[in-house]
Amino acid sequence: MTGHNFTPTALCWLEALLHARFGHNFELIQQAETLILMLPGSEQSICFDQLQSVFHQSRSDFSCQSWKATAEGFVAPIEDKLPAPSETKLPHPLVELKDNCTFIHYDILGLAYWMLTRLEEVGRADLDNHLRFPAISSHAFQHEYLDRPIVDEWLIILGQVIKRVWPQIELKQHKFSIKISHDVDSPSLYGFKPWLTIGRMMAGHLLKRRTLRAFLTAPYVKIGTRKQLHSADPYNTFDWLMDVSEASNLRSSFYFICGRTDPIRDADYEPEHPAIRNLMRSIHERGHDIGLHPSYGTFQKPELIKQEAERLKRICAEEGIKQAEWGGRMHYLRWEQPITLHAWADAGMHYDTTLGYADRPGFRCGTCHEYPAFDPVKQKQMTLKIRPLVVMECTVIDPAYLGLGISQAAEKRMKLLKKRCSLVEGTFSLLWHNSYFKDATCKSIYENILKR
Repeated sequence: MTGHNFTPTALCWLEALLHARFGHNFELIQQAETLILMLPGSEQSICFDQLQSVFHQSRSDFSCQSWKATAEGFVAPIEDKLPAPSETKLPHPLVELKDNCTFIHYDILGLAYWMLTRLEEVGRADLDNHLRFPAISSHAFQHEYLDRPIVDEWLIILGQVIKRVWPQIELKQHKFSIKISHDVDSPSLYGFKPWLTIGRMMAGHLLKRRTLRAFLTAPYVKIGTRKQLHSADPYNTFDWLMDVSEASNLRSSFYFICGRTDPIRDADYEPEHPAIRNLMRSIHERGHDIGLHPSYGTFQKPELIKQEAERLKRICAEEGIKQAEWGGRMHYLRWEQPITLHAWADAGMHYDTTLGYADRPGFRCGTCHEYPAFDPVKQKQMTLKIRPLVVMECTVIDPAYLGLGISQAAEKRMKLLKKRCSLVEGTFSLLWHNSYFKDATCKSIYENILKR
């Protein structure tokens, strides 16, 4: 792909995206430096005549403009001013309705392509200590729109233009939803640790923290973790998590580690352990979902992700667990585009929900709607679905990241992002680890966020 031009496969992918969003089979035709959107059987069309070459490049070093929707009679879903990544200043008016062709002087579909394919991240060297592309390197963070689902916002504006051009058609309606997931890094604080480690933890509880209860709980839980996770284990919050989800008519997804490529960062449990098998069976019997959390060193190694996926599916099959779809999330949100993308597809998975940033919450892909994956390097549409991650609890709370602590400020920030997902009729995707409920306040924040 060169200049402003889309490949035929990219155009087909964009057409599929428009169908999913609006419910109609629009046709996209590239002519020189114009992209034309047509509805079969109609003489009317929409022309995008300001295509941007930056939307076909892996870079973040270009400007961002803004556009005021009400100035041209449109209604913006979140704020009146929409961020508009662009190398050039936006013309006024941005939308011109003419007899047979309505002109949009902004590359809305180029923006969607660039954001959704994560082309911005391909081949980047400005990575963090876990080799992740960080939020702070992104165009969205640098221009202060990471907390806006700007692809969704611009597609809503496009929908309003479509209604003016073809007033007789009805556009597909979407409903706000919530998806809750839990990475099972540590299903038990004590149950799977060696006795030497338990001894050190007991010493810490008694000598440093002066907590006799924790001192006594550690060996009690260790001994009692055989076929079931112990009810006294601080990390065994699984039944409570499912109770909270069911009270809100939600399904939780639990993602299990099924490999060990890093002895420090990976799990201390084996998925074949009777207690883990029983946990998986309990999750399934209660109507919740099980998925994969590939181990730390797998994100550049598709063959390892496939092995770990097969291991999970084998254990589930042995336990009589059947699911219509399989998916999950990468450990530490490690991701290299498009290698990790293909790894998930090659492992026979149906969806991935890794794509949020570890260091800042928000809309890494510019959307909170599920969409089909597309490889911007090989120019290939894939059957894998991307479910963008909006919030990971430690991203907001931990001092290493946003650092708001277990506080009203943290709750407010998460609720703001949830509200914005609602305003664009998308999905609020929240990751909260089973092991992260440090106190009653943490549980209260979690429950408050899930309330409708």
